Amino acid sequence: MSAISNRRERERAHRHQLIVTAARELAEAEGWEAVTTRRLAERVEYSQPVLYSHFNGKDAIVGAVALDGFSELATQLHRARQAVPEPSQALRAVCHAYLAFATERPALYQAMFILPTDLKFASAETPLPMRACFEEFVSCFRPDSERRELFAEVTWSALHGMAVLADSGRIPADWQEERLDFLVARIRD
Repeated sequence: MSAISNRRERERAHRHQLIVTAARELAEAEGWEAVTTRRLAERVEYSQPVLYSHFNGKDAIVGAVALDGFSELATQLHRARQAVPEPSQALRAVCHAYLAFATERPALYQAMFILPTDLKFASAETPLPMRACFEEFVSCFRPDSERRELFAEVTWSALHGMAVLADSGRIPADWQEERLDFLVARIRD
């Protein structure tokens, strides 16, 4: 690859990340309804055709933001799991980190789990950051358990339900610790 090709690739990657960052910032400030290609083009100071040369519409932009989010979530879950001295405490720590992430980054969480994207879970096409998140949950269960992936999946599903229902005000946030105690006590294998 020539120096010119390398420079063009770096510039393209920079533009790509600039668009993703702008979409995320706009969504965090004003909600996902405010994220349009017109507003993004203005914000990053590129034309709409340049945006379309990177992304095939808003869903693709949301997917790129979501993928960044999964990378961040995987890092936070890993840190939480590694920070506890007892393996028996790992699940609770990971659950706490997950719920904190959902609460602290609602627009990012929406991109990851609520808004339409082409990202697939539990598939050969599942991107590495999404697999890394799941593996952090799996790692909280005994390695000799044949059902550890099932336990991880049910735990993640329950946490997602708690996060979405709490965010929408459908369940009271003050009972989160009690819910978490119940979940962790019942799911331990």
